[in-house]
Amino acid sequence: MELSVPFRFRSGNLLSPFTHVPISHPFKHQLPFSTKVVNKPKISTLTVRAQRRAPIEGVSDELNAIARRNLDFAYTRRRVRAAFTEVQQQLDHCLFKNAPAGIRTEEWYERNSRGLETFCKSWMPKPEIPLKASVCFCHGYGDTCTFFFEGIARRIAASGYGVFAMDYPGFGLSEGLHGFIPNFDYLVDDVIEHYTKIKARPELRDLPRFILGQSMGGAVSLKVHLREPNNWDGMILVAPMCKIADDVLPSDAVMKVLTLLSKVMPKAKLFPKEDIDELFFREPSKRKLAVYNVICYDDNPRLRTGMELLRTTKEIESQVHRVSAPLLILHGAEDKVTDPLVSKFLYEKASSKDKTLKLYEGGYHCILEGEPDDRIFAVHDDIVSWLDFRCSTK
Repeated sequence: MELSVPFRFRSGNLLSPFTHVPISHPFKHQLPFSTKVVNKPKISTLTVRAQRRAPIEGVSDELNAIARRNLDFAYTRRRVRAAFTEVQQQLDHCLFKNAPAGIRTEEWYERNSRGLETFCKSWMPKPEIPLKASVCFCHGYGDTCTFFFEGIARRIAASGYGVFAMDYPGFGLSEGLHGFIPNFDYLVDDVIEHYTKIKARPELRDLPRFILGQSMGGAVSLKVHLREPNNWDGMILVAPMCKIADDVLPSDAVMKVLTLLSKVMPKAKLFPKEDIDELFFREPSKRKLAVYNVICYDDNPRLRTGMELLRTTKEIESQVHRVSAPLLILHGAEDKVTDPLVSKFLYEKASSKDKTLKLYEGGYHCILEGEPDDRIFAVHDDIVSWLDFRCSTK
């Protein structure tokens, strides 16, 4: 995947790395930045502005005040999520209105080996439906598994799958500074640690296991697979973040500046990003609902986070030939956030003998939740059909 918009470095139109680009409203798993830098940033004139969330229409002043709280720390994000849970469930979106009934859900916290408390959730089918396999989800940049994925997970679970998800440290309801990725490999370690426990459960250990990654979660899933290639029966990647196109890579000089800044002030929110809200959801009515994802990270990316994402995509690009698991890649054909041409690159270079690439005509980045209803359900059905066939051959 080319990160065609948010990872674009343009040499002809350079701005300071401290330029602030206002964001009108948050989007889930928004890839973080279009980086435009000059060779000599004037650190002495650095100005950092706190971003203020615009009021959410249709909710009380009290809820808006809650939504504007500082989300740097998990205890605040948990309070904000608790306040908005009922509102989210009543939203006019097919994922909420048409959610299958009878799904058994569980939420819990686990402390990982790094000492951070992580939020975990599961969705299981009705007791009378035989369990076919486990599906472990990796969410996108800035996102949480507690908003739109809630409806997606219920639909997959209703077809006989145990669906499991976690918020990475620093995102959603898990501990850690909001939006901060000190090392991308920590995320990979956390995912492996948690899902190893899930797959070892007595009711799951003899069943097939699949990993599902969306956007940046696709990069996490790929690195998990590369780390443990024989531990998964298949991988589903939705608009994955796995490559930066050659024509938008930063120059060596720019990389040196960014590397230095990320070491001096790694947590600073100084990576600029373009205002690309309209490029995520094709359906305008669904785009308006993104503001209710109140615990997503929607500020400028932190410097170390940005550098880690750049480093990770380069690593994945150099290793895609090692991808060997059964592979399903789904991508909107008109995605301007992660280029579908790079999903084609992954499809062609992967050594998997069982691999499928499906492009959805006219689709934007968020094909699981941001398209017209019939398209959303078609994408979900494609995922379930692919899972059903692989489970039937086991």
